Amino acid sequence: MANRYWAVSLPVERVSSPSALWSRLQESISKNAFDTPLYRFNIPNLRVGTLDSLLALSDDLLKSNNFIEGVSQKIRRQIEDLERVSGVLSSSLTVDGVPVDSYLTRFVWDEAKYPTMSPLREIVDSIHGQIAKIEDDLKVRVAEYNNVRSQLNAINRKQAGSLAVRDLSNLVKPQDIITSEHLTTLLAIVSKYSQKDWLSSYEGLTSYVVPRSSKKLYEDNEYALYTVTLFNRDADNFRTKARERNFQIRDFESNPETQETRKQELEKLTQDLESFRSSLLQWCYTSYGEVFSSWMHFCAVRVFTESILRYGLPPSFLSVVLSPSVKSEKKVRSILEGLCGNSNSTFWKSEEDGGGMGGFAGDTDAYPYVSFTINLI
Repeated sequence: MANRYWAVSLPVERVSSPSALWSRLQESISKNAFDTPLYRFNIPNLRVGTLDSLLALSDDLLKSNNFIEGVSQKIRRQIEDLERVSGVLSSSLTVDGVPVDSYLTRFVWDEAKYPTMSPLREIVDSIHGQIAKIEDDLKVRVAEYNNVRSQLNAINRKQAGSLAVRDLSNLVKPQDIITSEHLTTLLAIVSKYSQKDWLSSYEGLTSYVVPRSSKKLYEDNEYALYTVTLFNRDADNFRTKARERNFQIRDFESNPETQETRKQELEKLTQDLESFRSSLLQWCYTSYGEVFSSWMHFCAVRVFTESILRYGLPPSFLSVVLSPSVKSEKKVRSILEGLCGNSNSTFWKSEEDGGGMGGFAGDTDAYPYVSFTINLI
């Protein structure tokens, strides 16, 4: 699939016809730039309106196109992210089951959705409003998905982070903890390189530590987890003395019910995340098709509007889409210019040489024909 297309219209001379011009273009491309895919871009006769309305619309076309293209790219990137996280093979994006590049190269105007007798401004505003609604919906859905993902990531960080921050419930067994009327067991986080210091000093940090009560339960890349048993009344003093020696005492409550609740919470969040991910991915597939279809209708309006402003009335032009390789671009530009007629080409060349008119709808490249780029990616 080509990632970049040119939407182009060429003026039809009064002595010629769109079909004759199409044949000449096909012949020139096949002889001089045979690696360039070329297709008719079938635009119906739309309602022209007044010159003032066309000029006003033309001023907004580039801005609207950038907005619509931006939403299209946002959804596409979201699809790629979701497919990568899900381990799904990247699928071909479609419009009503048709691959997007085929939809573009075989474009057919949807009269039911966009009646050709509607004013051009009304069609453009309708497309813009529809895309804006989809973008708002995307923001809400992505926010919901990211919220659940953030909650799950926070829990996973506690499960898999360093001993200084992680949840200790799956590392400490009930038999590791002594809790009685007079005795309690504390959990100490000791730097991996301070374990000898801990073992040689913990019994003397306060007066009421049970000798040889410290046992190592777990060790990661940074810290080791030790137990220490002492009298209840000495617990606060021991915490203070341990902190002075850079030993961290972690609060811990051995509660099977709490651990089960956390496990259930983790399972629910995991299921919710997968549900949100699947739902968001399916929505993105559908919405990308809707956005792309609307975008191609917008491009048709843009070609029509700029062609009328460029070539005048009555509408008489050939509209095409083509995808030249980088090495063929100059040759294809030359071919297109050669089919524009001498007067039109000379006029635009002189304007460009003198600083250029900048083209309609904010285009920066002035050619003697209407041309703009459609970036699929």
